[in-house]
Amino acid sequence: MRGVLVEEWTEFDKLQLAECPNPMLQPGQMRIKTQAAGVSFATSLIVAGKYQRKPPLPFVPGTEVSGVVTEVADGVTRFQVGDRVASVIDWGGLAEETVAFEVNTFKIPDSLEFHKAICFTNSYGTSYAALVWPHLLRLEAGQTLLVHGAAGGVGVAAVEIGKILGANVIATAGSAEKLDIVRSHGADHAINYRDGPFRDQVLDLTNGRGVDAIYDPVGGEVFEQSLRCIAPEGRIMPVGFAAGTIQQIPANILLVKNITVCGLNMGYYMGWSPDDVRDKYGDRLAAMMTQLFAWFDEGHLNPRVSATFALPDFQQAMALVLGRQAQGRVALVMNEEAARLGK
Repeated sequence: MRGVLVEEWTEFDKLQLAECPNPMLQPGQMRIKTQAAGVSFATSLIVAGKYQRKPPLPFVPGTEVSGVVTEVADGVTRFQVGDRVASVIDWGGLAEETVAFEVNTFKIPDSLEFHKAICFTNSYGTSYAALVWPHLLRLEAGQTLLVHGAAGGVGVAAVEIGKILGANVIATAGSAEKLDIVRSHGADHAINYRDGPFRDQVLDLTNGRGVDAIYDPVGGEVFEQSLRCIAPEGRIMPVGFAAGTIQQIPANILLVKNITVCGLNMGYYMGWSPDDVRDKYGDRLAAMMTQLFAWFDEGHLNPRVSATFALPDFQQAMALVLGRQAQGRVALVMNEEAARLGK
């Protein structure tokens, strides 16, 4: 099978497409004929050996896929050959075939296209957990949510889920085109952070009070400025550091405003930790995905894939992501999905 092979830690633009051995199937796993795979900033960190988790070399990168089940191993009870699924995997997504654990795999609605299904296990899953789970942002109806990087994959998802939960959503992005996108996904207010400090505009929109919850996949100066437009007893969550700077958090501001800072490494619940707790949280994740797919069927979620590329064009896909030109998710498509989309 063809895949992107990492034989040593390197920059993503040094990788090439290669013939890779078909992955072995272990108990509790299923083989999937890949139809689509997500490309993300985190993928570039993983291949460079800069992520908190390092797969054993050599490996195929890619942690989110959708496709069709072609084989099931012993211990698999919820799936059968022919099922349409989306899955979070340890690695192996950027190839024509992969294997996935049953606990990290979910049946997708018949109406959900494969290239859009990759939005759910990561972008929608992360944003749902951040906004809904009680130990995190616990967003409630009537509260105000500030979403940074709102035209990106997790940002679009956070805007949509925030509206489903009944929040007033303020979104920031870096261009007029991106502001139009976040408005189209439900944002009540959209701010171009390139026009000056967003802090003043947020305070104006909230009559000086500030926001109740902040969802920040950007980090750096954006996080620091966010602390200055958050309401007393507000919650703020760093989801990533797309700006390239990991901020230091001034504890005096947390103290004065009674602010809660919470973090979310979604990979922890998917088995990406030394103690591998994926089975412990399997029911929680299954319930989350059931709700997300129900919202999709009801028309409340509109997964946004800004671009699709054939597997041989994986470098172009990553260049779009690293150039911060993506508006939603970027997907590699393979097999029948590639043919259907003319890739």
